[in-house]
This record gives sequence, structure tokens and C-alpha cells, in this order.
Amino acid sequence: MYTSTSNKSPLKFFLLVFALAIPLWVIEPMVKVKGLPLDLPITDLIGTFIPLIAACILVYKEEGHGGVKKLLKRVFDFSRIKPKIWYLPLILLMPIIYLLIYGVMQLFRLPLPVGVEIPFLNNALIFAIIFIGATGEEVGWSGYAVDALQERWSALTTAIMVGLVWAILHYPSIIQQGHDLIWIAWATLGLVGMRILIIWLYNNTGKSVSACIIFHSLANIGRILFPKDQTHNPLVDYPDIHYSIIAIAAVTVIFLWGSKTLARYRYRYT
Repeated sequence: MYTSTSNKSPLKFFLLVFALAIPLWVIEPMVKVKGLPLDLPITDLIGTFIPLIAACILVYKEEGHGGVKKLLKRVFDFSRIKPKIWYLPLILLMPIIYLLIYGVMQLFRLPLPVGVEIPFLNNALIFAIIFIGATGEEVGWSGYAVDALQERWSALTTAIMVGLVWAILHYPSIIQQGHDLIWIAWATLGLVGMRILIIWLYNNTGKSVSACIIFHSLANIGRILFPKDQTHNPLVDYPDIHYSIIAIAAVTVIFLWGSKTLARYRYRYT
């Protein structure tokens, strides 16, 4: 198993991620491709592989080809998920969160789509791209950085640090899409909240990168399937509702499982 973390440097990883991202940020305003999943710039989709590339570079330097091979094998480390009940939050939590977001919007009688459009519903290629993109991110964030950080810090602190770096990497594409500072602040809250949920699942599934990839993929697929039309995209129009509900889910996890490991359920029978 790939468990050695003593020679890993999260700081080097973060710096390398930013170094690899900067060229994409420079060309991002010059590249326009319409109709991509989640309305992201093409450079943002390419950027999903940056954490994977950075992790492979550092692991190769630290451990050689064998280390890189072990790291990549974690994409399919489903065997680490011993308590199978954890497949329930892996698969169902994000759909439940999206239902809550839609329900709150209905409760407040906010303008919502009349005719729902789901342009990628029947496009298996798009879903495959989303899964591959989530793999590119989670092999780096969860497979390389998280364990090394958790050796030094609590799970919550680790999640906040990774979440903030993750959010900052999204800022150029968020700005390119025309969002203001308030929108960016809500997105930052939501991304940190998402990272808390991902590390919670990671620590409770035997540190399975596969679990993180599944959850991350379903989160992005849910965004595509969320009801929208040409006038209204509720997840974009109401970031305060969208991201605050994710944050509330993260706070609930912290309260129930504890900030130190996010893996000690408060009401477990002993």
C-alpha cells in the first residue's frame, strides 16, 4: 500500500501546482470554447490534471517510478472502503444537498427554470470527462497532500488549507465568467466546505482516493443535472444558498465526527 508520507512536502506540492497553473491563467482569456460542462473555460478543464501532474513529479523525485505506480494505483483502491455503508454518503449526499438547495429556492419563491434543459444527460462522454477530471484532482489533493498535512495538523485544518488553495486555483476562471468579489467569497466558502466533506469521507473509507473521486464526480454531475434553462441557472444565480448549504453540511460533519480526525463519531456506542 502507498502509505509513506514522511518525505512528502505539501508546500512544494502547492507551489508546483501554482507554477503549473500560471501559464493556463495567462492564456485563459484568449481561449474561448462554448458548450463545455459547467460552462468552464477549456483551460480550467485542462487544469484539473495539474494536481495529478504535480503529485507525479514530486513522487517520482522522492520515490522513483515505483512510487508513481503506487500513487496511480490509488485511483482504483476501492478495497480500502471496508464499511460498505460509506457508499451511501458517497453516492447520495450530494444529490440530497442539491435537493435541499432546490427546496430552499422554492421555499423563498425565487425565480427558477420553467422548462428544464439537461443538455448533457445522454452524453456518456461528458460524464467520463468529469470522472477523469475528478481523478486528476483527487490523486493530487487526496493522494499526495492530505496525508502529509494530517501528520502535522488536524483533519479540519488540513481541509481548510487544501480547500483555500483549491478555491484560489478557481479564481481566474470565476473572474473570466464575470463574477464579482461577493460571488468569489461564497464560492470559497463552498469549496472549503466541499473539501471538508471529501476529507471526512477519505478518513472514514480507509483513506480511499477512489471514494474521493466518486464523491467529487457526483458533485460535478449534479451541477450539470441541476434544473436550469437559458434564463436561470440557480446554482450560479444564488451562490449564497448554493454554497451556504454545502457549508452547513460541512459544519454538521465537524460537529458529529470531530475536527481532529473527522472520523470519530460523537454518538458511537462503545
